[in-house]
Amino acid sequence: AEDEIAAFEREIKQFWATFKSIYGSEQVNQTVALRDSCKESIKALTEKWSQKLKEEDQMIDKIKEYNDEILQQNKLISENEENLAEIKSNLNNEEDQMKSLMDSIQELKEELMKKKEIIASKNKATQERVERLCKSKALFEERLGLEIRRVQDEQLQFIFRHIDHKDPEKPYMFTLFINEQGDYEVTSCSPPLDCIAEFQQKVRETNNFSAFIANIRKAFTELSYK
Repeated sequence: AEDEIAAFEREIKQFWATFKSIYGSEQVNQTVALRDSCKESIKALTEKWSQKLKEEDQMIDKIKEYNDEILQQNKLISENEENLAEIKSNLNNEEDQMKSLMDSIQELKEELMKKKEIIASKNKATQERVERLCKSKALFEERLGLEIRRVQDEQLQFIFRHIDHKDPEKPYMFTLFINEQGDYEVTSCSPPLDCIAEFQQKVRETNNFSAFIANIRKAFTELSYK
């Protein structure tokens, strides 16, 4: 717009120079007045359009700022959506982990209850065996010359006498306890017997404790004659 106005002013000057050479001063004066009026109009129009252009430039800058702000807001919204999706995913993972943990706890509880039941059952069986041993004590002492003592760690020590005819008070002994599996286990034997492991395995299979004691006494007796 400013280039067009400058070109227009040049044309006016050229026209004025040509006109002045042809017409008289009065006409020139009128023309000058007309020119000045035209220039004032052009100046006012120029200022008006310059102001409008300035306002349009400001409006464009404002629109650009709004667009930048909208882009920034959209970026923030996108980031927040990504963060929200990540948080939701983490929550879902935590829920899955919590469910898995609760399932594991429940399984452990059930397993613990089963183990408690098994232990209680074994303890009951062990107690019953101990009671049977104690009840048999008098019978063994009377018929086999056997003495039974309770020693450390819930073990029982079996002491035979009247085996060696040369030394009736000489002790022949072994120590027994019931292990965690509920089986009879011999922990010591004096004097040692080669067949003690065989006797131990047999009593585990038959649960015939009386025969087990009789076999050990018989083995001690045979050993005394060697």
